[in-house]
Amino acid sequence: MNVTIINIGDELLIGQVVNTNASTMSRMLIEAGMDVGETVVVGDSRDAIWQAVDAAMHSSDAVLVTGGLGPTKDDITKKLLCEYFGSELVESEVALENVRRIFAVRGFELTPVNRAQALVPKCCEVLNNDLGTAPCMWFEREGRVLVSLPGVPFEMEWLMRNRVVPKLQEAFRTETIVNKNILVQGIGESFLSDLIEPWELSLPANVKLAYLPVAGMTKLRLTAHLPHNFPLSTFHFPLKGLYELAGKYIVGEDCETLAELVHKTLTQRGLSLATAESCTGGTIASQLTAMAGASAYFKGGVVAYSNEVKESALGVKHETLEAHGAVSEETAREMAEGVRRRMNADYAIATTGIAGPDGGTKEKPVGTVWIAVSGHKGTEAALLNFPGRRRQQNIDRTVNQAFSMLIKQLCRKD
Repeated sequence: MNVTIINIGDELLIGQVVNTNASTMSRMLIEAGMDVGETVVVGDSRDAIWQAVDAAMHSSDAVLVTGGLGPTKDDITKKLLCEYFGSELVESEVALENVRRIFAVRGFELTPVNRAQALVPKCCEVLNNDLGTAPCMWFEREGRVLVSLPGVPFEMEWLMRNRVVPKLQEAFRTETIVNKNILVQGIGESFLSDLIEPWELSLPANVKLAYLPVAGMTKLRLTAHLPHNFPLSTFHFPLKGLYELAGKYIVGEDCETLAELVHKTLTQRGLSLATAESCTGGTIASQLTAMAGASAYFKGGVVAYSNEVKESALGVKHETLEAHGAVSEETAREMAEGVRRRMNADYAIATTGIAGPDGGTKEKPVGTVWIAVSGHKGTEAALLNFPGRRRQQNIDRTVNQAFSMLIKQLCRKD
């Protein structure tokens, strides 16, 4: 089954709003066993929308459209689809009841403009939008399907999960698609490709490998296309050859990010973590607490940007800072040990460095970073020297390296 995604909105074209809908929809469709053949972004132009819809309806089994369903004059998707399918606008009792319910909950008066949200093409089926007033509309023509969804991300995602994807699976006999992630660190993408080439060439025809480089690491994604209703308990990805060639660089499986792997590992083992961040400015703590359940292991974090705070909040010795500076192994170690001790945590991470683009010296240029990880078996520190002056990239690489160091210490058997 082939799907085309069309995202509508001038704000998407000019970069005012990041088009997260496309990635969210693609991920959900692929997990449900459908192939996304194309993603198209068009502005609030009648001709552009019409051309995109018409092309997709001739090339895809299903077309998913987001945006342009609001009550204002620039929202033209509904009227255009009504014309495209040769229908007329009628008031849907299902959609009207939903609008009434939402306005009653919010304590607002239902105005004629908002009541117009219940007008839909007569030929469509309304899929109730429990989270908003814009209707989700299902159209069918000659065995093909078009679904029009609101562009508000949380409404779209709820509708996709609870209405659209299940109905598409009923309408089309989809194959089973299984994905597996392998997180690799310590080797560049091109070197990794050369190293594992014999294993990659031996993969079955129905298994595809993708290289997804991110800051300081590479994610290998394996995708297997299996027949409909294939018994998943009998399928296993052929990983033995991969581990034989690149096992020392593999830091984890079945997670999208290293932060997720840390989250999963600490939760399963019932261990706690604290953080002391200087150059990463709280990014480590932010990535962990963005995941539900982080309170089970995350004690807290300190963003100690100044030397004064490093001393007062973390217990870094004044003599250490005077003798070695804030960006040093000694300071990183004392930061990690101090936050671990003060927060009574099993493990602690500390970062201190020069993220850039300015602030470097001849002895400590931009990209110089020290990371320390402290646990019950001691404290380890590592020096990183990033070649670029791009601040965010250096921060992201530092965060991933810190997570990797923690994972290795957690998994060490000695």
